[in-house]
Amino acid sequence: MASSRGGAADDDRLLAALVASPTTTTASRSAAGTAAGGEERMAPTQDQLRGLQAERAASAASQRLDLVEPGAGSPVALEIRVALLGASGQPRLGASGPWQLLSRDGRLLQQGSPGEAVAVGALPSGLAEAWLQSNSGALLVDGQAYAGRLRLLLNGGGVELINHLSLEDYVASVVGAEMPSSWNMEALRAQAVAARSYALAHMARPASRHWHLGNTTRWQAYRGLASVSERTRQAASSTTGLILSYQGGIVESLYASTQQISSEAHGHLGASMSQHGAQDLAEQGLRYNQILGRYYQGASLARLKAGAG
Repeated sequence: MASSRGGAADDDRLLAALVASPTTTTASRSAAGTAAGGEERMAPTQDQLRGLQAERAASAASQRLDLVEPGAGSPVALEIRVALLGASGQPRLGASGPWQLLSRDGRLLQQGSPGEAVAVGALPSGLAEAWLQSNSGALLVDGQAYAGRLRLLLNGGGVELINHLSLEDYVASVVGAEMPSSWNMEALRAQAVAARSYALAHMARPASRHWHLGNTTRWQAYRGLASVSERTRQAASSTTGLILSYQGGIVESLYASTQQISSEAHGHLGASMSQHGAQDLAEQGLRYNQILGRYYQGASLARLKAGAG
């Protein structure tokens, strides 16, 4: 039986993760980055941007924009906390398999069979939180399936839901929610790295003491298991642990559907990926690291690895 955990344990594990980052093949610098300790990097001035543009133009003939792939490493198991902000205040909860509802200290509060609803209204008064888990099925929120565990924060008769799940399961879901899973695998891989890097930036700089980021497009689109397929899992697993890094920090890798939207929404930040542009480049034969290099110039690929104590 898994015991419930608060926010500090996840943050400690994140801070214990180090990155192995090779030298990038690009000479230019990207402005969109977030330091691993939570310090946000400042956007460049207009003079700095003009200088960067001149530098890029001068070296364009000899400069390669693809990012060097780090060597293989052992996966780092990180858990991300995602607030299900779209859920109703009185959601119907259950699981596709047998489920248990636990108190914070692991005491069994309720248990049920597949499809049976959690009796949220019958929970003891004064209970601040509970944890829903299933060892052999997906968790259900108003019929929507999710991996991992659900933390229920009980406040004033309402329920706030936070989905705790592995970072890689989260990335596989985001890829399918942000891109058609039928797109070129190299575009899906580029999306997986961008989504993981964005997620990690928010794990280092959480939106709340209870959760890292939400599940709406204010952050990244996340639809639980509904947007997971074999192809999105492949995109995540084939890039496991890879993020975008800049000067030792985590790049908060912004992206948008088209280049026009990307430029309008994120142009002042210096780097943003066009998702349709990524698909076009992939169809031209570019690999994911080459696609990322064209949109996040100056960044490098880094691989998460376990820290030493």
